[in-house]
Amino acid sequence: MVSFLLAFHVLTTFRLSGGVRLPKLPRTTAETAASAGVSVSLGGITYVNQGLVGFGRIPSNATESTGDTIGGIGSAIAIKPGTWRGLENGSFIGTLVVQPDRGFNVISTIDYQARRHEIDFILNPYSSTAKLTFAAAQQTLVLSYKNTVLEVERNNTKTSGLDPAAIRAAMAGAGNNPLADPQMPIASIAEPHLTIDAEGLVANLDGTYWTSDEYGPYIYHFTADGHLIQTIQPPAAILPFDSHGNLNFTANVDPATGRGANQGFEGLTLDTTTNTLYVILQSATIQDGALQYTRLFAYNVSEPNVSVPLVGEWVVPLPLSSSGKVEATSEIHFVSEGVFLCLARDGNGHGGSGDKIKYKHADLFSIVNATDIHGTSFDLPSTPVAPKGVLNKSITPATYVSFVDYADSTQLARFGLHNGDPDDNTLLDAKWESLALAPVGDSAPNDFFLFTASDNDFLSTQGISLGQPYNAGEDVDNQFLVFRVTLPGASQNVKTALGISQ
Repeated sequence: MVSFLLAFHVLTTFRLSGGVRLPKLPRTTAETAASAGVSVSLGGITYVNQGLVGFGRIPSNATESTGDTIGGIGSAIAIKPGTWRGLENGSFIGTLVVQPDRGFNVISTIDYQARRHEIDFILNPYSSTAKLTFAAAQQTLVLSYKNTVLEVERNNTKTSGLDPAAIRAAMAGAGNNPLADPQMPIASIAEPHLTIDAEGLVANLDGTYWTSDEYGPYIYHFTADGHLIQTIQPPAAILPFDSHGNLNFTANVDPATGRGANQGFEGLTLDTTTNTLYVILQSATIQDGALQYTRLFAYNVSEPNVSVPLVGEWVVPLPLSSSGKVEATSEIHFVSEGVFLCLARDGNGHGGSGDKIKYKHADLFSIVNATDIHGTSFDLPSTPVAPKGVLNKSITPATYVSFVDYADSTQLARFGLHNGDPDDNTLLDAKWESLALAPVGDSAPNDFFLFTASDNDFLSTQGISLGQPYNAGEDVDNQFLVFRVTLPGASQNVKTALGISQ
């Protein structure tokens, strides 16, 4: 097994078994980043972004136990229940469960088996306004690879990241599944691979995991050791139907109705107090008329292995750029009843389409006063929520407010990072796609650490994919940021999710 310490030899002071010793950072001054905190109001409640407190990275050429490059892991993250712990010196330790998507697929999709990795971390929150060097900043979040679990479906058949080329008929506990096989023509396949473009992730207290997928879009339930338990299929309005009314799960072209290509179930989160699983489309369905009006779905998973009914559905208006482009969602996270964090972003940054980032946020939205449309005609492809781009008058959408700005130049500079030219490894990454929360402690019961990670698309000049070396033409690290935020009402769900006694 190949392991790595992500801040290189100068930071190799991470010792879980014998205690933790940290490199020295500049002393915290009386002036802290929190003094310039940003407050927003939603539903009469004030939420505060106290600023960036941690930065870490996984080098672009780091490998995992299969020998492949450990890229794309920011597609989804979760803090493994039972691992979060505060130390007497003010630091915190735990284990991140991270999930890549479908492998190195810049040229074409590949037969990449779905998987999860575990990464141990130590967080040494840094709140001073003094600027750290890029190297010193990585002492605030030190990351260490632990293990990998490969995921399989029925009959222990491995999953795949290939673009779907066939459909398996519905069966008990599963709808129609997208399939692919790298070896044989579809007509001759007895047991084709289930194809998964994994995006959202929820780590359950019983060791199982929920994963949301872009291809279907579906939600999958896996055991701790990677075996598929169950499939959740969304309403017909969300499934990709072609102009002849046939399902076609390819991500190469848009369907006639349903989720757009590569715009499936991007964000996944769980309200542990009610056992409600929430999932969101990256942007609106094709028929909904305006990509801005995406949909959030709620499923009751109190009895996950019996039946998983759809119990709620709402329209969420995503932010628009100055040119009218939709800043699509890449993740959500449950905060409190009816309130969610939403990661919405542009495609600019290191490894992206430009070096000047204009919108990369962890925002807030509320469905408290929004219209629940589940079980209505809007669940059919023939009834869009926003015909010709105008939201149906019978629908009240979620209330959406801006919150945490990833590209704040002042905050980035404190950690040796920047926005804009030059395009190097100190430029903030383009694709941020994950959120996780952990409590600061009893002294600040409404304060939480907001972990977030980037998806580097496996971009490396020294990459390994399916055992073969590759050169993607540039090196893009997986970056990790940690913010300190005040989220009133979030404590019960966060502690329950992490297995912390109330």
